[in-house]
Amino acid sequence: MLLNGKRLILGSNSPRRLELLKGLDLDFVVDAQTSFEERVAPSVPHKQVPVLMSEGKSLGFHRPLEKDELLLTADTMVLLGKIILGKPRDEQDACRMLRLLSGRTHDVITAVTLRSGEGAFKTLVDRSRVTFNELSKEEIHYYVEKYRPLDKAGAYGVQEWIGYIGIRAVEGSFYTVMGLPVHLVYALLKEFA
Repeated sequence: MLLNGKRLILGSNSPRRLELLKGLDLDFVVDAQTSFEERVAPSVPHKQVPVLMSEGKSLGFHRPLEKDELLLTADTMVLLGKIILGKPRDEQDACRMLRLLSGRTHDVITAVTLRSGEGAFKTLVDRSRVTFNELSKEEIHYYVEKYRPLDKAGAYGVQEWIGYIGIRAVEGSFYTVMGLPVHLVYALLKEFA
């Protein structure tokens, strides 16, 4: 119904984005092959980083889109003040990030880009604020060892154990924090299809 004969491609290997997009009851395929390298100059304003990453993933897609195809890409950034917390390098880095987030409020900014084979291109951005309780050293180590959040910006998944016990408040969309603001995706798909 929503896609009007268009074929949707999710340009992400994130299991969370896959799960959230499935929740919209749409048919789509996953193809995350891109030549884009996720780097940005230090002079780029923090709030622009997810936009540049999401658009870069889209424009770096490994092949031209067919006329009836839509490509959806996204990027999520955790921002604590002026500190960007990307994906941790290892378990020690994950523990360091969670210690920084403990007892504090941070921003999660997710950009989504939709591009059509007919040349239409649009990026929307959503921002949520997340407040953590104070986390003990034992809680942090337990979470990192058991859940291995090395593929997650900020070293945590809001939908996992750490979210259950550690997150006091989310202002804004829970799904933005998870990595895909589905309300924006739905609006983009309505506009494009």
